[in-house]
Amino acid sequence: MSAEVSNKPGRNPLAQAAKADRNRRILIQVAVAVVLLGLIAGIGITLATRKHNDDKAAEGSNTFHWNAEQAALVPPNLTPEGAIRIDNAAATAPAGKQKVSVRVVADVQCPACNMFEKANADALVKAVQSGQAVVDYNIITFLDRASNGNQYSTRGAAAAYVMYEADPSKFQAWLSAMYEHQPKEGGNGMSDDQLIKIAKDSGYTDPAVAQAIKDGKYTTWVQQQTDKVFATGVKSTPTVYVNGTPVSDSQALMSSGGMTSVIENASK
Repeated sequence: MSAEVSNKPGRNPLAQAAKADRNRRILIQVAVAVVLLGLIAGIGITLATRKHNDDKAAEGSNTFHWNAEQAALVPPNLTPEGAIRIDNAAATAPAGKQKVSVRVVADVQCPACNMFEKANADALVKAVQSGQAVVDYNIITFLDRASNGNQYSTRGAAAAYVMYEADPSKFQAWLSAMYEHQPKEGGNGMSDDQLIKIAKDSGYTDPAVAQAIKDGKYTTWVQQQTDKVFATGVKSTPTVYVNGTPVSDSQALMSSGGMTSVIENASK
């Protein structure tokens, strides 16, 4: 009897043997594929981790190395979110309205943050002065690579907390001045001397402020705090919240005085 006598399953031992052999080959191929995928995934994770570590090492190799004493320093009087709070405690919200909470997450090297600041700085200052709002600022750092290796993003963010510690009442004017002098991306970030000049021009004349800028007093804390802020879900700057809700309206964020109506609506 030839192999062609019967093609019915279960009656042709040659067909059964061929089928079994084919199944074994398939199982072997699947097993090999799983092993290869595991190896590829492992290699990918290793490379990704190595790139992350290399990036961190590259950032850490740019000029500054902070000692343990600086690492222990934490800016005083921050919110639970690590933010700078600007509030006119002497002013209350208008009758029948509640004081609004505004939170701004920004990087001083960020061009979009500059646009937001120029569009809404006056609106936020007026909202604070009138008692209509309290404004919290998370000044973070992730754009050091845009300042030609001098870590301007980190140093500028650290300076923000120095200013707040020295005199909160001058902070918003200082922040506007920082954006007014914002370096171009890919160029040289501001030097310590330039940061000190902006601080003095904004009314921070105490020599201790200049020394804190030179020392990078809160640099390590700012870098650690930035990781915590991003861990909350922040994906870009500026990220702006009103009463805890993200503002997604680009007109409100980038048009002149756009935040005024958002704050007024939230106070009702």
